[in-house]
Amino acid sequence: MKVSKPTQVKGQAKSQKWKDVRGKRCRPPITPSELSSSPVMARVAKEHQACVKKKPSVKRLKKKAKAVSDSKKNPPQSGAKKCHTQANGGSVFAMDNESNDSQEWKEYSQSIHGNGTETSGDKEDARPDRLEGQSLHHCAERDDRQNHAVLVMQKNQTLCFRGKCFLTCLYGRVEVMGFTIEEGQESYPLFSPASHCPLTIRALDSSGHTRDDKTEAASILRKYLSAASRKRLLKRIMPNSSVILLEPMETPLTRFLSSFAYLSELFSPPMSELMSAVLDTPLNGLGMIPLVSTIDGLNMSPSYRDALNAMVSACRGDMDGCAVIFVCGTKNVGKSTFIRTLINTLLNHTTSVDYLEGDLGQTEFTPAGCLSLSTVREPLLGPPFTHQCTPEHMIYYGQSSCEADLERYLESLKSLWRRRSQSRETPVIINTMGWVKGFGFKLLVDMIRFFPVSHVVQLGHSGIIQCPALTPEFLRTAHGCQTHPPAQTALDEFTESHSPPRSYTHLIVQSEFQGVGRQGTARYQRTNEHRELSLLAYLSQLQSDDPGPVRPLHSLTPYQVPHTAVALGVIHCEVVPSHMFYAANASLVGLCCLSEKVTSRGGPVMLSQAPICPCVGFGVLRGVDMARGLYFLLTPVDPSILRKVNCLLLGAISLPSCILTTQPGSEGEIPYVTTDYSFDLTGAGKLRVFKGMTRPSQVGM
Repeated sequence: MKVSKPTQVKGQAKSQKWKDVRGKRCRPPITPSELSSSPVMARVAKEHQACVKKKPSVKRLKKKAKAVSDSKKNPPQSGAKKCHTQANGGSVFAMDNESNDSQEWKEYSQSIHGNGTETSGDKEDARPDRLEGQSLHHCAERDDRQNHAVLVMQKNQTLCFRGKCFLTCLYGRVEVMGFTIEEGQESYPLFSPASHCPLTIRALDSSGHTRDDKTEAASILRKYLSAASRKRLLKRIMPNSSVILLEPMETPLTRFLSSFAYLSELFSPPMSELMSAVLDTPLNGLGMIPLVSTIDGLNMSPSYRDALNAMVSACRGDMDGCAVIFVCGTKNVGKSTFIRTLINTLLNHTTSVDYLEGDLGQTEFTPAGCLSLSTVREPLLGPPFTHQCTPEHMIYYGQSSCEADLERYLESLKSLWRRRSQSRETPVIINTMGWVKGFGFKLLVDMIRFFPVSHVVQLGHSGIIQCPALTPEFLRTAHGCQTHPPAQTALDEFTESHSPPRSYTHLIVQSEFQGVGRQGTARYQRTNEHRELSLLAYLSQLQSDDPGPVRPLHSLTPYQVPHTAVALGVIHCEVVPSHMFYAANASLVGLCCLSEKVTSRGGPVMLSQAPICPCVGFGVLRGVDMARGLYFLLTPVDPSILRKVNCLLLGAISLPSCILTTQPGSEGEIPYVTTDYSFDLTGAGKLRVFKGMTRPSQVGM
């Protein structure tokens, strides 16, 4: 595929092994620009110009993190050699010979009231504090000149919020969705939109550091606050305190999403939470809206925490090979949230985690309709649309469900697994669809047999798991779509370099969050809206990194691709060649690489069958010039990679309607949009074809 834009060569990622991370992380920070507030936030706080500031390079963790614990559990009383357990952090042993300063600070912290809650030994077993209302005025200070805020949190205090911001830990340690952030680390972007469960920041125990808390904290705060604000916050700092810096965040993604009117409230509380939003705090003008304790963040059940601890223990133990964790469960049971939390927890201990995407409808790193294999090196501190990236390997299936062609779905997953180096020691997480009945359940049986699974995590709710338990005993007699008892590895090449274990650990997780088992009905919470957000986030990569107005897609200069250079195929239905251009025009296409060379006899090349081939990204086919024999293509894929593309695949994943209906500057009728169409006509709708089952009329043919 010939292109005319300059090339850009990306560095290759180094191979990583399972280990405690000590190396520095040097991902460049995202520079925030002028904050664009939502209408809710504009009513309560005046917006300021975002500060431009470099973030320090960091180390991952100073202490080895251990078990995920429940913040509501009672911590043991202080004493010699007693272990204080916390989420995603190491056990901290009390010092026998504490310094005088440290002992004085402990006595002082036990004799006062902090943020409206007693911190004495008598109250240490109380439910952790939620920072809200008046307490935020006491423990947070805002610097209007630099447009940021500094927040002091005590051990196990939480801040649940809607919005978006950059978080930097200046002192102590905090945890967000299982990932531990320590002082000295880089700033991390936090996304808490109305489409998903709100994020919660929780302060962890940092009493293991023997230092002069007051002197060191004063030195840190001097860089960020005025003298008066610094003096007020220093009164709140104790040996177990954590200090975080919160800054507004504006990225090409957030600017692009906010350019659509119906997404203007995406990072504001939904209607059900408006009465629980705290609107008068030092944090509101930064793009954050704290929520009161009546709104829950991530709710971890006991089985949820036990499963996370079991995964961490297995990965850190002496396993024969790497851990391959298979996660399954019915729809709306929290699989994606569990996997994000698991990945974040594992990243406290290792530099990377491999992720095999098997859920076509709710993909994590790509637009819907893709099967992919990714290496995750950064924590996932937001929903999928906030961390869209290009996987190491990807296949475009072209539909949000695999029921139309089960064989192609399984063969695509096998192809992705073959591309993974079997000598890697990185743990692998396999995500699956929420289809656990009939053929969907048989697919799960096949996948457990295809891959060398070491752990099966089955999520359920209401005390049941909505399908038979996928235990090793059950697999010995279960039938899949392609495999049947006796269970054996269907891919012979897997057994040559990485023999699957004869058995695996089966874990059941009971989800207990509000609304479990039911699809969200509020704005932005439906599954089709999630798919649109992921696709819009991918297209936001076409925007410039520099602050400025959003450029609509029709104003961007497309690539010109000759018809003879690439083949065109439709993978979700049958289209006659004469109608192929009509179907592909103004549509999303997968940019794929066929193994064989595309040869043309002077005209366009059409594919008669859907191939299983690597996909390097996506593009919008803006137009087709039949006279000059050109496709006009918009894509964020780098030109150096585009040169390898020789196939455009059209699937059932359509562009969000807002892309076509919102075209500023258009005169007359909007291109590609028509109202002169009726779905009531016979044949006007899409015909569904199910290839997984032979129809009675075809038996014997």
